[in-house]
Amino acid sequence: MRLSIRHATTYAYDPPAERCALRLRLYPPSFDSQRVISWKVSVNGQVVPSLLSTATGDRASIWTAAAGGAELAIVAEGEIETHDAAGVVKGLKDTVRPQVFLRPTPLTETDKRIEELAASITGAKALDRMHGLFNAVADAVAYKPGATSSSTTAAQALKAGHGVCQDHAHVFIAAARVLKFPARYVVGYLLASDTKLTETHAWAEAWAPDIGWVGFDASNRLCPTDRYVRLGCGLDAADAAPIRGNVSGGPKERLSASVDIVQTPGQSQNQNQDGQTQQ
Repeated sequence: MRLSIRHATTYAYDPPAERCALRLRLYPPSFDSQRVISWKVSVNGQVVPSLLSTATGDRASIWTAAAGGAELAIVAEGEIETHDAAGVVKGLKDTVRPQVFLRPTPLTETDKRIEELAASITGAKALDRMHGLFNAVADAVAYKPGATSSSTTAAQALKAGHGVCQDHAHVFIAAARVLKFPARYVVGYLLASDTKLTETHAWAEAWAPDIGWVGFDASNRLCPTDRYVRLGCGLDAADAAPIRGNVSGGPKERLSASVDIVQTPGQSQNQNQDGQTQQ
């Protein structure tokens, strides 16, 4: 599937920001089931190329400004070719040992409820248990937009019984780690069938012996298909955030964001060495 994506994020500051520094992880990687045809990231109209690859195979860059101004407009856009691999991630230039993703974080700390959820999962094979887990998470945490915040922990979401994709991913990750399966948080894009999704999407990946990393989206009760575009991963949502930054001057901040994603016709173009066509 060929997907055209435009992800726009705007930060408005009052009074204007004095200095800004952004870490951008808005560059989809190319691997076996995902190929970057063209991609561009800009801040206030200035193109920001990716500068480095992380140990997890993601790409990132840094943008700074001595005078941030009243507004930062960040746009990531381009075309991606995807193939359905039933969630299996192969060909990613990932050099991190899977065991690193057994480490808990403040957002994924376990409690008695999470331990009980993990203990309820059965299955002879690792993959069977992970499929059972993401269905159990979907049963335990109803999808309810606006019910939680970016600071909501896995334990809090499970106790409340509702949340969004971030919460589903955090609960899955916390329970998977209880079961001694390395698990990590993934952020990206989803071509939703109801066309209502206008933000980034989140899911989890778990390490299955003899298979490798496999994606699990509890919000939709399926493993990622060719409708998904993977941006990057981390220990939790904070670690995997596509945009992180520091602003000096103490201004009040107002954030707005949107994602437009559509399927487009046509054949793939020739790639350069970074998996991108020239603009």
